[in-house]
Amino acid sequence: MVSSIAPVARTSQPAASEVSQQFLTFSLAGELFAIPIEHIREIIEFNGLTEIPLMPSFLRGVINLRGAVVPVIDLAARFGRTATVMTRRTCNVILEVEQAGRMLPLGIIVDAVNEVLTVEDQQIEPCPDFGARIRAEFILGMLRLGERFVIALDIQQVLSVEEIVQLVVDDAQAVAEAEPAALVITDEGF
Repeated sequence: MVSSIAPVARTSQPAASEVSQQFLTFSLAGELFAIPIEHIREIIEFNGLTEIPLMPSFLRGVINLRGAVVPVIDLAARFGRTATVMTRRTCNVILEVEQAGRMLPLGIIVDAVNEVLTVEDQQIEPCPDFGARIRAEFILGMLRLGERFVIALDIQQVLSVEEIVQLVVDDAQAVAEAEPAALVITDEGF
């Protein structure tokens, strides 16, 4: 199952006070999140991946996407939760994030994709100072949908390539420091 999300073309320009944005909503560990659709390249069924040794737990591996190697991040693990358990509805959402002036494809594992919402600007509340179980800089805002809120993610922060690279380096250093000292053999014995 492969599907693509494309922005909906508008035939007329909305008034300045009626600006709206579209967000893809998805579930993750029983919670509903959203990301702006302009970052989404496509949504694909989870068909496994190739694991890479000595990577942080949230970097689950890579997939082959039409000949391109695409890193896949378990979003639940990135948020410090337990790794996503794969089910029939588990999906890879392929995103494009900017790094050093280039757009890089990255995949995120989510429990299920729900729907695309069109949200008016007045329905987007600022990030709360407390209460979210993820880092505040990961939150773009809170989408007000009737009586409930959906956390809109700042995907550039969540998938910051620079931060992920630093976490990989930190993990590698921690592994190196935890390894026992090398056994040195000399002419005199051990």
